[in-house]
Amino acid sequence: MSIEHSHAHGHIHAHAPKDFSRAFAIGIALNVAFVAIEAFYGWKANSLALLADAGHNLSDVVGLILAWGGVLAGRLRPDVRHTYGWKRATILAAFANALILLVAMGSLIWEAIGRLSAPEPASGITIMAVAGVGILVNSATALLFMHGSKDDLNIRGAFLHMAADALVSAGVVVAGGLALWFGWNWLDPVASLLIAVVIVLGTWGLFHESLHLLFDGVPKEIDLPAVASFLESLPGVESVHDLHIWAMGTSQVALTAHLVMPDGALGDAFLDDVAEELHHRFEIVHPTIQIESSFTHHGCEHTHEYEQSKWSGK
Repeated sequence: MSIEHSHAHGHIHAHAPKDFSRAFAIGIALNVAFVAIEAFYGWKANSLALLADAGHNLSDVVGLILAWGGVLAGRLRPDVRHTYGWKRATILAAFANALILLVAMGSLIWEAIGRLSAPEPASGITIMAVAGVGILVNSATALLFMHGSKDDLNIRGAFLHMAADALVSAGVVVAGGLALWFGWNWLDPVASLLIAVVIVLGTWGLFHESLHLLFDGVPKEIDLPAVASFLESLPGVESVHDLHIWAMGTSQVALTAHLVMPDGALGDAFLDDVAEELHHRFEIVHPTIQIESSFTHHGCEHTHEYEQSKWSGK
């Protein structure tokens, strides 16, 4: 029995993402200068909290460079060997950013625990002054990325790191003040531990989400059962199968699906409307729809197991 297949590609491209190159350049320059200042005065004041925060800010510089590199790589045009281009570089950058932070915080926790057994005096005034500068630098850098943090995981990673750093610097100011007024030398390593815990908690979500996307997981903002229900509700559609949704990068989502339409396709206008609605309702910008006159198994090994549960995710 011959089966008629109709292949159609509906592409609705989102507006070009905002260019954050200037923000990255300014943020990197500010943080490199601040790392040098903080490391020098941390060594001079014998403050583990300042040295730890300098190390963390250095990892943030690396993170900003990675994030910027991911953005630039994502703009490279597709070719015959990379038909989607290099958009996934933004996901890799976000993952590397989170991994660097987690490793850095692990070393900080180890050092702080060792320092707790033999706390050393530190200069509270120097700590407070340098950390105060850190509040300004980190807040200014975070503001550069605030606008794009809602729509792009890579930019969100840069924003969260800078915003967290501003809060951490504020905590260092408080710790320095208490050490100065009460002579609590143990407070410096304790503050370092608290800094590490705050950063690990803030970074874990970025690590988990970027790892999820690297393995073609459905982006968390996409409700797959809702997408399946929408496609099944389309006029002339009897069923939907081989539905796949994944992130091409940190700001673009792709979809492929087979629609069983016994009476045949309804024309290009139908496909255009489907693509438009997928973009409007779910922010899916790269849908590929295949129309079939009857169900045809195409060898997706585990697809039908979750399709049988009506896309419930069970």
